[in-house]
Amino acid sequence: MNLLKLCAFTAAVGVLFGVAFPAISQSDAPAPAPAASAVPGGVYMLPLPAAVDSASYQGRRVLVYRRRALVGIPIDAAPGKHALSLKASTGTQIHRFTVAPKQYPEEHLTIANERMVHPTEASLVRIRSETERQLAQYRRFTMRTLDLTPFNQPVAGRISSVFGQRRVLNGQPRNPHSGLDLAADAGTPVQAPAPATVTMTGELYFNGKTLFLNHGQGLVTMYCHLSSIAVREGDAVARGQVVGQVGMTGRTTGPHLHWSVSLNGNRVDPIQIMAVLNAG
Repeated sequence: MNLLKLCAFTAAVGVLFGVAFPAISQSDAPAPAPAASAVPGGVYMLPLPAAVDSASYQGRRVLVYRRRALVGIPIDAAPGKHALSLKASTGTQIHRFTVAPKQYPEEHLTIANERMVHPTEASLVRIRSETERQLAQYRRFTMRTLDLTPFNQPVAGRISSVFGQRRVLNGQPRNPHSGLDLAADAGTPVQAPAPATVTMTGELYFNGKTLFLNHGQGLVTMYCHLSSIAVREGDAVARGQVVGQVGMTGRTTGPHLHWSVSLNGNRVDPIQIMAVLNAG
């Protein structure tokens, strides 16, 4: 398989080779995210009129929480006008909003183990299957009673790799980092940020020990590189409940948690979704 096709696999999974990187310094830390920001990989928020029952973006229903539509914008979204479909008892209205461009930082890395960059054909068969399973999780939309505030960071670790960072591995451009890496000691408890149902657990090629939590209405979170998983598929978990422990399983060079947040099927910046949900 050529490099271009391999990039497509790993981008969909949401983790690029599971490599841990040095913690960024305080001076390099990302600025606090605004409560909502219509940029690629961001969250657009729209207060809904009383008559509106639901909203859809790019053919998928979006999260409605406290009468606000929260729209996850794909990280490869083109800047310009986008459309949100609002469904009311009187019919459907189209709300247009502007997605502004955003330049994410770039990181150049050299990886000694070529199998982390070019898996074998046998491994690629496994990766394809795992990718489809994970995409199915991200696409979930389940109606449930929402309890999303506060929406907490699952580990009190330092940020070692930011969302959206564009990586160049061994001289080859790769797709943006689709989560937040939190460096912490192996064995550090990982806690659920809000009530959810465990919808998938397993050990994956790139991600190692991994679990997915479904918080409802298209808000799905993923946790990987765990040393252990403390829950089972189908379990209901409470806010703050330990769901696993930080580890370095899968493709990683050090212990950390990779945390992905997905809204209406699109990975978004976890820092921004926390800012949006915790703003009240």
